[in-house]
Amino acid sequence: MGRVCAERSPDRGNVSAVTRENRRPSADAAPPPVSVIMPVLDEERHLRSSVRHILEQRYDGELEVVIALGPSTDRTDEIAAELVAEDPRVRTVPNPTGRTPAGLNAAIGASRHPVVVRVDGHGMLSADYIATAVRLLEETGAANVGGIMHAEGENAWEHAVAAAMTSRVGVGNAAFHTGGAAGEAETVYLGVFRREVLEQQGGYNEEFIRAQDWELNFRIRSAGGLIWFSPELRVSYRPRPSVRALAKQYRNYGRWRHVVARYHAGSINLRYLAPPVALCAVAAGLVAGAALTPWALVVPGGYLAAIAAGSLPAGRGLPLAARAQIPVALATMHMSWGWGFLTSPKKLARKVIASRREPVPATR
Repeated sequence: MGRVCAERSPDRGNVSAVTRENRRPSADAAPPPVSVIMPVLDEERHLRSSVRHILEQRYDGELEVVIALGPSTDRTDEIAAELVAEDPRVRTVPNPTGRTPAGLNAAIGASRHPVVVRVDGHGMLSADYIATAVRLLEETGAANVGGIMHAEGENAWEHAVAAAMTSRVGVGNAAFHTGGAAGEAETVYLGVFRREVLEQQGGYNEEFIRAQDWELNFRIRSAGGLIWFSPELRVSYRPRPSVRALAKQYRNYGRWRHVVARYHAGSINLRYLAPPVALCAVAAGLVAGAALTPWALVVPGGYLAAIAAGSLPAGRGLPLAARAQIPVALATMHMSWGWGFLTSPKKLARKVIASRREPVPATR
């Protein structure tokens, strides 16, 4: 299990990483240098655009981009090499396992600056994202700040998925999907961290193939750190390009959410239980309808009616081809998430629990 090991520079104070004091930056202070870390695997479609959105940030401080290259089967490595040749601020490091937390730790270890911004290879930062995040770190004293995962499509299917992923019928009341007021949060999308906090906690737990953000933020909060959500922070996200890819993504989400529930019993809520309950109800209704009475088909019929109705406001303003596919996207997300949750093996949770890291409080 990898850990982030790095020497602390004398200018990287420890106490501010996990205090909740409100602080205001000096008007004359230079913006801190920022490291952007990107774990990538098979991202030829979006990598160049994602990096361009980083390099074109409206930020006066120094920037570096460290891309952790997994064993891609497309042109990702070639595109990354071109980006390195084109701009000295871009570097790459190997990530032989291809696993996201291992890539994140490798990139953190190879980066240099006191503020660390996580970005995925299919995420597009808004133009003031880094400047806003640095300001929020200073204003709130937070250890990690993050904002909205704003799904945006490039064709009819992706527009449908984006609408589903930003609607309450699709994802419930998750603020980083649907927005909300700024404030303390359990976890945030991606994240902008103080480096000393990442080093204190030893980086990401590499046993968490998914949900590694939640686990790291859990340790940060347990050590007294503040996780802060702000709708000012916005990352455009490119949805999965097919039903199969979306189903795999949400099956893994459900699978790892059950791991998290077993890892930390207090983390489960009704929003996480809704997909497996819906899957069981629909399956039971179909079986009973075929074997016992047609009246049982009211349950799956009611579910279909509900997602059809929910897709109407979600699809407002979209072309007809996209609106027609929103119910398919919603059903794929719900049923795949529920299946992943129900079939998540206990041995996976036991392995993760065995790798548990205790939160490390900041030294004063």
